[in-house]
Amino acid sequence: MKLLNKAVRPFVIFVERYYPDPFIFAIALTFIVVALALLLTPSGPVDVLGAWGGGLQNLLAFMAQIAITLITAHALAHTDLVRRLLVRLCSLPKTAYQAYLFTCLIGHGASLFSWGLGLIVGALVAQGVGMVAKQRGIKVHYPLLVASAYAGWVVWHMGYSGSAPLFVATPGHALEGILGGTIPVTETMFASWNLLTVLAMVIVIPLTCALMHPRDHGVRLVEIPDSAAPVPADPPDPEPRTTGQMLDRHKLFNLGIGAMLVGYLVFWFATEGFSLTLNIVNWSFLALGLLLARSAEHYVRLVANASQTVGQVLLQYPFYAGIMGVMITTGLAGVIAEWFEAFATRDTLPFWAFLSGGLINMFIPSGGGQWVVQGPIFLEAAQQLGTDPARIVMGVAYGDQWTNMIQPFWTIPLLAIAGLHMREIMGYCFMVFFAAGLVLGGALLIMGG
Repeated sequence: MKLLNKAVRPFVIFVERYYPDPFIFAIALTFIVVALALLLTPSGPVDVLGAWGGGLQNLLAFMAQIAITLITAHALAHTDLVRRLLVRLCSLPKTAYQAYLFTCLIGHGASLFSWGLGLIVGALVAQGVGMVAKQRGIKVHYPLLVASAYAGWVVWHMGYSGSAPLFVATPGHALEGILGGTIPVTETMFASWNLLTVLAMVIVIPLTCALMHPRDHGVRLVEIPDSAAPVPADPPDPEPRTTGQMLDRHKLFNLGIGAMLVGYLVFWFATEGFSLTLNIVNWSFLALGLLLARSAEHYVRLVANASQTVGQVLLQYPFYAGIMGVMITTGLAGVIAEWFEAFATRDTLPFWAFLSGGLINMFIPSGGGQWVVQGPIFLEAAQQLGTDPARIVMGVAYGDQWTNMIQPFWTIPLLAIAGLHMREIMGYCFMVFFAAGLVLGGALLIMGG
C-alpha cells in the first residue's frame, strides 16, 4: 500500500509541473505529427498542410454523434429518478478505501453501458461520495476520487458503446470489403474472452485506485459546502400560468415521443437482430431521458445544462481530425502500424495491434477515428497470418481505452462537473495506465489469435 502510494508521487509531480492544458496538448500533437510526416514520409510541406486542412472537417458527422452521446448521457444522469439513485449510492462507502473502490466500480459499470454515461456518472458519483465523506469526517482525497472515476472509464470500449466493435458490426461500414461482411458484437464485445478480460479489469483497476490513498497530511477534501446535496436536484417547475406553459410542462409530449423512440428501437432489434450502432446507442439514451424527464420543457433544460460537457470537446475535435487527415493522407499512420506489424505472428498480432492502437490514440483520441486509420492495415495482416479479425478489432479497442488514461482530451467533460483541473488527477491516472496495460496486454497475449 505504502509502496504504491510512493510510486505515484513522481507522476503526480511530473503532471503538475509539465503537463499542458488539453487544448495546448492538441496543438503540440499537431506540430509533432506534422514533423513526423515530413521526416518519415515522402510528403512535402505543402502536401502536409493540405492534408491537415482537408482533414479538419472530416469528423464533423462523428462530432455530432459524440456531442449527442455526451448531452443525452448528461441529461439522463440528471433526471430525478437517476439522481435519487445516485444520491443513495453515494452514501454507501464507509471508509476512504471503500470510496475509491466504489467510485471506480460505478464508473466501470456506467462506462460499459455507455462511454458518455461513464464520464458523466463517474464525475457525479465522485463529487457525491466526496461530499458525503466530508460530512462524515472521512478523509477522502478528492483528486484521487475523481481520478478513480476517470479510471472507471478504461473499460468503455469493451461494452455497449464500443466504437470499433460497433463500427465493424454496422452493415455498409468502410472496411466491409476487407472483412467480406460484418463482425457481430457476439464475436467482439460479448465474446467470452472479452468478458473475462472485463472481469479482470474491474478487479485490478479499483484496487489500484484504492492503494494510492495518500497519508492523512496529503488528503484534500472536496471543496463544496457541507450543506449542499451530494447530487444537486434540478429546481422544481413553477406553476403554469398560461395554456402555453401548461403544454410545455405536460408529460404527454415527452412520454409520447419517448415511446415512439422505444417503438423504433424494438422494431430495429426485431428486424436487425442484436445489431448495435452508435446511432442506436444514442437513441436509447434519448428515449430513456425523455421518458424519465418531468416534461419536454424539463428535458430541454437538462440538455441545456449539459452544454458545459461538450464545448471544449467540439473545439478540439477538428484539430484531432486534422491530425488524422495528416496521418492518413501522408501514410504516417501506415508507417507506425507497420512498425508493430513487422514483429507480429498469428498469435501476437492482436497484442501488437493493442500497442499500435495505444500509440496512435495519443494523436487521435477517437475510438472510431483511429479504427478507420489502423483497421485496414491490421485486418489485411490478419488475413495474411490467419488471425481472427474480431481479436484485431478488440486489440485496437483495448489500445484506445488504455492510453486514454494519459491522454487528457476525454477528461474535459468529467472535470467540467467535478470542478478540478486535469493536472490534479492525471498523475494518478498514470498508475492506472500501467495496471491496465498489464491486464489488457496480458489478456491479448494469452488469448492469442
